[in-house]
Amino acid sequence: MRKFEFEPSECIPFRDKTILDRVRNIKREDFAKHPNPDFKIIILPDEATMAWQSLMDFFYTIKEGADNNRDTVLIMGQPNPAYKLLAWTINKFRVNCKKLHTFNMDEYADQDGNTAPEDWPKGFMYSALNNFWSQIDEDLRPPRNQVHGPETKNIEYYGKMIEDLGNADLCQSGPGWTGHVAFVEPGIPGSEFEGTLEEFKEMGPRIVTLNPFTIAQNSLHASFGYAGDLGAVPPKAATIGPAEIIKAKKRTDWNGIRVDGSECSWEKFATRLIAHGPVTPLVPTSIHQLLRTDFYVTEFLASDIVPRFDKTY
Repeated sequence: MRKFEFEPSECIPFRDKTILDRVRNIKREDFAKHPNPDFKIIILPDEATMAWQSLMDFFYTIKEGADNNRDTVLIMGQPNPAYKLLAWTINKFRVNCKKLHTFNMDEYADQDGNTAPEDWPKGFMYSALNNFWSQIDEDLRPPRNQVHGPETKNIEYYGKMIEDLGNADLCQSGPGWTGHVAFVEPGIPGSEFEGTLEEFKEMGPRIVTLNPFTIAQNSLHASFGYAGDLGAVPPKAATIGPAEIIKAKKRTDWNGIRVDGSECSWEKFATRLIAHGPVTPLVPTSIHQLLRTDFYVTEFLASDIVPRFDKTY
């Protein structure tokens, strides 16, 4: 058989063939090995276990703050329906959340950088209010003005809002197909980050253009009907930057996405590149390799990448 060589498409942000080949061939038994002992790769059996671990990390942080009568600051990824379970647990154990301050990582925006209103059902603030805040009993829930999201009107000082409260006690993140962190995207001509890694680590909140791969990824999300409807996904977003993640007192990153529980997962390769490739703005979530981070991966994502010729799409 003749060898067939080709260069990765120029639309792919990270294109080093040697590194791409190395990380796609990382075996399950080697997945949790990393030279930085503070970057802890933790493999969990399945998505359900991962969801509960994520919610209990939040619950523990909230309860610890309440027990010590101090402000608790969380940076939260997309507040999905599972957050109702977090609210249920808060109600069950009667945890006073009056000093809880939550900050969403990001929010969709239109072509002019105007963020989605909080009553748009596909937006992240809508999810935060409906899946979490409103589910907490009224006598326990934080004041509405302590539930924050990045918006067009606050984006220039959103990072300072977090910093003024002492920075996040816990920041939970999860990568995108491009390896983006929050919605900090690589590979967008005209807006791609061109500074050094140290400058990248200092980047704060901003309005960004979404990478086409992120548009495709999110078109498979349940809120957009699992339909691949590219035109249904907004073109821009407001987002925190690496600086807010780095300043957090505790960081966790969660990797377990499949397409509706199937054997199809764009995250299976992305997670390998993030955890075992170079630390670079071309793979923004890779900054966790330099930090004290608990990096959670499901058993499925850690399993070997093996071609399947008995299946199609």
